[in-house]
Amino acid sequence: MKRFIYTFAAFLLSMATVRVAAQVTNGTYRALTDANSARVVALGGLPLPVHDGDLQTVVFNPSAISPEMNNQMSLSYVGDFNLGTNFGSALYSHTFEKLGSFAASVQYYNYGDMQYASESGYVDGGTFNVSDYAITLGWGRELTDKWSIGANLKYAGLQYEIGQAGAIGVDVAATYWAYSDWAVTLTARNIGRQIFSKELMLDNKWLPFSLDLMASKKLAHLPLTIMLGYKDIQHWKKTYPDPLDLAGYYDPISGVYTEPSKISQFFTNLGCHLVIGGELAIGKNLFLRASYNYETFYNMAVPEKRSLVAFSAGFGLKIKMFQIDYARSRNNIVGSPNFLTIRVDLSKF
Repeated sequence: MKRFIYTFAAFLLSMATVRVAAQVTNGTYRALTDANSARVVALGGLPLPVHDGDLQTVVFNPSAISPEMNNQMSLSYVGDFNLGTNFGSALYSHTFEKLGSFAASVQYYNYGDMQYASESGYVDGGTFNVSDYAITLGWGRELTDKWSIGANLKYAGLQYEIGQAGAIGVDVAATYWAYSDWAVTLTARNIGRQIFSKELMLDNKWLPFSLDLMASKKLAHLPLTIMLGYKDIQHWKKTYPDPLDLAGYYDPISGVYTEPSKISQFFTNLGCHLVIGGELAIGKNLFLRASYNYETFYNMAVPEKRSLVAFSAGFGLKIKMFQIDYARSRNNIVGSPNFLTIRVDLSKF
């Protein structure tokens, strides 16, 4: 069993190395990086190292797929996302005695109607639709009471007016559960590339690969679980020269641009990799959640305007065989999407 675990870990790291060697930018098919289940969003939008049979966590972390999810269904809807777009997803899980546990999901991203315009900017009133979608089949297995592994096979598609494109990718993940209420998850997400394109000229055919490490700790004397994530391990540099110069590094009189110090750049890059969140249980049926993503603040905040950019928060409520989760994520100073997820255990009907 230990040999199998080591082999799986070596496979995960080798796949990450191969993908990084080929990576030029962050890749296309960016919808694959957007979480649309309320609990995942409220806790930072990363693979969650949890082991409580919650089906909505498996799209980002297939090693969370377990027999406790058997015959569960989860539906999610995201409204008012960046001025009028909306997302939706549906998941179902089933466990087979000899094969293990499986989870299938369909995700749909509708970006609304776009207006036709000429090169000179003339708008004739016509519109067209832009959408992404993804179909995922995941498998997970608990090797021991401390180790679980999983993988997702996914197909991602683009539909931009008459243009179409499709890609194949996989996720691999491993989770270690410690007896002291610690959990650590390592995932390599979106390993793959485009397989066809029609009427779409895409410069980068790779999927938006990400290697993420997530840890959680359930406190002993407080019903609080703290989560800390380090995302995009494969890509260190997150800073860039701001063309708007909102931080004031450019002197318009002398024309001199003063770069931030190396120490400042180091801590900015480090902060952009980190995500912190927490989940507080109030009794057995109510959960309060919140998280902070510094990279969102770095990219989207406006220095002159105070806001809650980079914060996400939400709650979960269990009612008999149903669990209802809600989250609100502040991605920029303009819009805050609302996330609603309803999970039901069909076996209890």
